[in-house]
Formats: sequence, structure tokens, C-alpha cells
Amino acid sequence: MTTDQIILFSLFGLVFAFLLWGRFRYDLVAFSALMLGVVLGVVPVADAFSGFGHPATIVVALVLVVSAGLVRSGAVFLITRTLVDASRGLGAHIALMGGIGAVLSAFMNNVAALALLMPVDIQTARKAGRVPGLSLMPLSFATILGGMATLIGTPPNIIIASIRAEAVGEPFAMFDFAPVGGIAAIAGLIFVALIGWRLIPTRGDDQEHAEALAQYIAELTVPEDSPHIGKRLAELDETAEKTDVAILGLIRDGKRRYGRAANAILRAGDALVLEAVPEALDEFRTALNLDFSDSRRQEVLKAAGDGLEVIEVVATEHSRITGKTSQSIGLAWRQSTVLMGISRQGKRITKQVRKTQVEAGDILLLMVPRDRGPDVTEWLGCLPLAERGLSVTANEKVWLAIGLFAAAVIAASVGLLYLPIALGLVVVGYVLTKILPIAEIYDHIEWPVVVLLGSMIPLGAALESSGGTELIAGSLISLTNGLPAWAILTVLMVVTMTLSDVLNNTATTIVAAPVGIQMANTLGVSPDPFLMAVAVAASAAFLTPIGHKNNTLILGPGGYRFGDYWRMGLPLEVLVVAVSIPSILVFWPM
Repeated sequence: MTTDQIILFSLFGLVFAFLLWGRFRYDLVAFSALMLGVVLGVVPVADAFSGFGHPATIVVALVLVVSAGLVRSGAVFLITRTLVDASRGLGAHIALMGGIGAVLSAFMNNVAALALLMPVDIQTARKAGRVPGLSLMPLSFATILGGMATLIGTPPNIIIASIRAEAVGEPFAMFDFAPVGGIAAIAGLIFVALIGWRLIPTRGDDQEHAEALAQYIAELTVPEDSPHIGKRLAELDETAEKTDVAILGLIRDGKRRYGRAANAILRAGDALVLEAVPEALDEFRTALNLDFSDSRRQEVLKAAGDGLEVIEVVATEHSRITGKTSQSIGLAWRQSTVLMGISRQGKRITKQVRKTQVEAGDILLLMVPRDRGPDVTEWLGCLPLAERGLSVTANEKVWLAIGLFAAAVIAASVGLLYLPIALGLVVVGYVLTKILPIAEIYDHIEWPVVVLLGSMIPLGAALESSGGTELIAGSLISLTNGLPAWAILTVLMVVTMTLSDVLNNTATTIVAAPVGIQMANTLGVSPDPFLMAVAVAASAAFLTPIGHKNNTLILGPGGYRFGDYWRMGLPLEVLVVAVSIPSILVFWPM
């Protein structure tokens, strides 16, 4: 080995060791390795920051922003509220939620897809009286599987496409991954829904893992042009049940109707009295196109164009609002803030929310202009609750958001636009149409991932230019000497999967993809089957909670232990290899 190869292998060894140790965050580890590589002269100074402008890095950032726009527009609520039902059996629920998760993660970042569906799954489990751990791991695995089917579904596919462009002059297209990744995803989903969830250990002490959320008494108003005018209040029960909202009553002309008023005919301006957590309240509002209790103030806030957010604060004995109503202190006109709901444990609220006297200890749900939350909280003299990332869904723009995204996918798929440009135009469109506030764009980019990619790409390029990847490829070729093509691909997939189970899948891809290309060059065959094998294997990280961020996300809410994942993950990885190898040889022959 040359001196440069020894240094680079040592750097990668240190990176992998520190990532396994977990003492320092992965972006700091990767960036430190890059700086050390520059100082030691194995990474050219001119190429030190080339990874941050690499198409793979740009696409990953843009996909995260586009995903946020789809959430804010209510596109995901549109899907889940019509399909999810707590009365289904566990197997059927897992099949349906897994299918939704897989489809979503094929067209948006798979971490974002899980983050969207996880609260729905936990709520459904709570309604059905079962522990969330029985369905969260299948949902996580399904979103990972779905990302394999398209170019933008998962970062490894984006990286593979960029590496192919450098190697053969043309990247993989949007749906080039579908024949192999799609078949692996379908086989994996069938296994997860029929067999996999039965392998998850259950524990009697796991009855409640999700953080208890405050149930608010809130009001939503029937607008003038609502299609629900003329319906009985009871006809909204089905939507309320699906969104986990309790309808407590009806207020008309400022007066509370007697009892629940289930048979009351709805009129414009009626206010529904509800009990729900903030996310469920927003989903119910989105599903029925209802207004907030102060609809005039809502329109003024929307017209400002800076975006809205929801905050939760606790009233103390010395708060400005304690002993008073939001109306009496001028909360709306002084602070451009709408009181959406009040959580008062163990007590019923019988008046309109904005006319209810606040008591010390009440939790208030406030809709405020974006970035004004701290100022409003200080003005009220209340204590802020922990930030939970609540935002107001712009449901009137759901089809516009879907249309812009679909147009970009189609344009990129048929070759009209380069994918990063297409996604960039979607982001511009979301900002111009106020689907996503401009002040919020950078909040949705996962900067540690960007730094990881930007740092590892120059290191990977240096390893390749120094002949390091050729050395690794030669070792694997020697190991598989005389074996048939399917056996060579199997060895590459197993090695890549093993790395991906203990390391970040993007880092694994950056190392394994050039090795696959070098193996193909040594054998004198097409690199495409080797790149496909790396793409599927890098995403198939099912053995540990650290192999993929989705697995880490469910660790706490699902009540899992480190050793729980391999029970379902190991047979799933074997299945992925078993169905992927024949698919690769059929659709991407050597």
C-alpha cells in the first residue's frame, strides 16, 4: 500500500470507530476527518469543500424542504384520515400503514415519512388498546423499504445516481431503482405484515411510551361556505373518531346548546366545542375545512404571509391573563394571537374559550405569527412548554402543493429537467405560494446530514483516486474468485449491509459504491448491477437501532431494547438479499 492509501484507510477506520462509539456526533466526526485529510495532504485543498456543492448533497437538502411543504399543506392528512381505522386487526393495520409509509417514503425523505405517520400509529394503537411497540417497528421498516424504489426515496439512491454519473456519464433516472428496489420493498412489506410483527417481543411494562399530551378544550367554527351546513352534528362523528377528537357540544349565537346537541342542524358561524391534543385538533380542522374560533383574526394573520405556528404555555398565578379572559386583555388585537384551546385537568369548561377566565395552572394553546412565540409568552407572563414543533396546516393549498411536486417528479422522470433543478423549482413555488414560509425553509434542512455528506464525498473521492477502492475491490474479487455472478453480488450486498447496520447508510454508500464499480471494471462487466446491489444493501439496515435514523426514532416511543431489532430484522435482510439478487440479474444483467 502507498502512504496515501495507509493514511486514508486509517482516517476511514477512525471515522468508523468514532461512529460506532457514538461519543461525538457523526457530522463532527466526518468534518474532522476531512480537515485532517487536507492537513495530511491526501485531500487536495481545492477539493476540500467540493462535497457541499455535490448534487447528492443538494438533492438531500431539497427533498427535506419539499417534504416539509407537503406536510404543511395537509397532503399527508388527506391520505391518513381516509385510510386509517383503529378497528382493524393488527396485521391489517400494519399492512395498510406500512403500504402508506412505503408509498410516501418513495416520494419524500423516508425519515420525514416516518415522522409524519408515527403519531398516527401511536394514536391508533392507543384507541385499539395495544402497545405501540407492536406496530412502530413494522412501520419504520416499511418506510425504509419504500425509499428503495425511487431516486429521491433515500440518500443512498441519490448518492449512487451521482456516482454513476461520474463513472459512466449518466445518472440513474427517477424510477430506475423501481424494478429491484420495488420488488424488495413489496416482498419486505408482505413479510412484515404477515410474519415479522409476530417476532417482536412484548413486555407488560410497555403500556405507555409516548409522552402524555394535554387534551385541550377548543373551538372550531363552521365557515360561511362550508359543505357541512345543513348536516346534523352527529354526522361529523366518523371524522372525529378517525382523528381522535371528542365533540363535546355546540355554541350558537354565543350560547352553549343544551347537552351535546347531536341532532342540531349545523349553520354558518356555529362553533364546535372539542376536546383533543393539538395535532388531532389540526387534523380535524383540516379534514372538515373549519375555521378557528376567531376567524376574522385568522384571516388577518394569514394575510401577513409570514406563516403561523402553535405554541403551548402554562398560566401562573402572576400571569397577565390569569383571572381574566383572552378577550378582556386584548390578546387578539394587541398581540395578533388567537387562543385556540385551554387544557384544565379534571374540570369542564362551559363557556366559549375566548370568554373563559383562565386559572393558574391552565395550559393554553395559542396560534401566533411565526417567530413571535417568545414575545407573546413573555407579554402574557406565562411559562412555555417544551417545543414540540407544532405548525398550522395550510389545508387550502393541499392540491397546489401536490400538483407542484407531481409536475417536478414527472419533468425529472422524462428528462425535461435535471432533478436538483426540478426540486429547487418546487421549493421556490412553495415559498411564492406561501405553502412554506420563507423564514422556515432552513429549519427543515437536516444540517448534520449535509455536513456528513459534504465531508465524506471528498474523502471517498480521495480514496478512489489513490487506488484504495481498487485495493478493496481486488480483495473481494480474490475472495469470490471462480464463483458465479450471483455469489459475487451476494458477498458485496452482505458486506455493505453489515457496514450499514452499524454505520450511517450515507457513509456506507460513499465507501461501497466505488468498490462495486471497481469490482465491475476488474471483471470486465457493467457496473450497474453492482451499484444496484450497493443501493439496496445500504438502505437495508434492520438489525440495530443505530443503522438507520428511522430505527432510532422509534426506540423510545416503541419501548424497544437494542437487541429487539434483529429478531425481525435478520430474516428481513435475508429476504431482501434473496429477492434482490435475481431481480438485479434480470433487470440489470452483467
